[in-house]
Amino acid sequence: MADAAATLDAVWRTDAAGMRAVLARRLGGDLDRAEEALQDAVGSALRRWPAEGIPDNPAGWLVTTAWRKALDVLRREATGRAKLSALDPPAAPTGDDRLAMIFACCHPTLSEPSQVALTLSAVSGLATDEIAAAYLVPTATMAQRLVRAKRTLRGAAFTVPGPDERTERLPAVLATVYLVFNQGYDAVRRDLAREGLELAGQLADLMPGEPEAAGLAALLTLHEARAATRVDADGRLVLLADQDRSRWDRSMILSGVRRLGRAVALGAPGPYQLQAAIAVQHALAPSYADTDWVAVRGHYDRLLELRPSPVAALGRAVATGFVDGPAVALAEVEALELSGYRMWHATRADLLVKLGRAGEAADATRRALALATNDAERDLLRRRLAALGG
Repeated sequence: MADAAATLDAVWRTDAAGMRAVLARRLGGDLDRAEEALQDAVGSALRRWPAEGIPDNPAGWLVTTAWRKALDVLRREATGRAKLSALDPPAAPTGDDRLAMIFACCHPTLSEPSQVALTLSAVSGLATDEIAAAYLVPTATMAQRLVRAKRTLRGAAFTVPGPDERTERLPAVLATVYLVFNQGYDAVRRDLAREGLELAGQLADLMPGEPEAAGLAALLTLHEARAATRVDADGRLVLLADQDRSRWDRSMILSGVRRLGRAVALGAPGPYQLQAAIAVQHALAPSYADTDWVAVRGHYDRLLELRPSPVAALGRAVATGFVDGPAVALAEVEALELSGYRMWHATRADLLVKLGRAGEAADATRRALALATNDAERDLLRRRLAALGG
């Protein structure tokens, strides 16, 4: 049973999105029916594989079994019986099927929040309550949003679109992949972060002429290179300034730098490339303090020209703290309209500590703690608050 369960778990992590896409495509875009059939197939695998042995192609077995179960349901339904003659049996999933799923989830008729939520559900396998927590909305609200999104996609083609349609959807796809990765990275969910990284790499390979696809792949690769040092032996978050740089994955850093080089060579700078350029400065610096903060701030300046945002301005302020000192940086931070963002309060607290204003720093840390979105962040902020005597 253990071997069967372990195999099933591994197949689910790598192929679940592709299996959903294959089934949904054959079922007229019905994601709910595809998901239900797939869950039934997983139950059959848990019962049968320990006795019958693990099949040579576990993903293909699951898709075939799910297809048969979906057909059984359709035969029992009057509307389903009318569809049967038009349905073709599915094949085993491929890498293209995972991409097809994410392009389908980023259909232009869906709003951006719905695109991301549906991707987190259908591609990354997050439960509805997990997605609701990420969006800070009630689970029932998120469930309704997902139902509406799936209903909108009924009849949609779950295939990788042609070049023109791909280009049209690319900004939404890239933004969604980035959020998938960040959802895993911020919550220390290694499986989810890897999912985002793999999708970004597949997109860059699928669209080699798109510099921002390569830029996103470079950015996520550089972040992932530091993953092993983001938590200590007790599972607690470790800030970038305190990470053991000797444990960073140098081969991944070189891969990220090469990807960024290919993106820059295409001559069309974009936000993901500039964020990757900032990540390169951190990846190659001998220490946090010895980072080329002037270069980092310069990249933020270009980023703010291309895509102004208060979050990017907050990153620039951190660099300013090293270039011009904490007082100048604090003025930049306090000029931003970000009082509902946990990192604004955390950054402000750090600068207040450097200015010797410990009481105000403790208050800012409490505000950040109240807005924290996961247990790892809360633990880190509680430790920082304790160090401030709070």
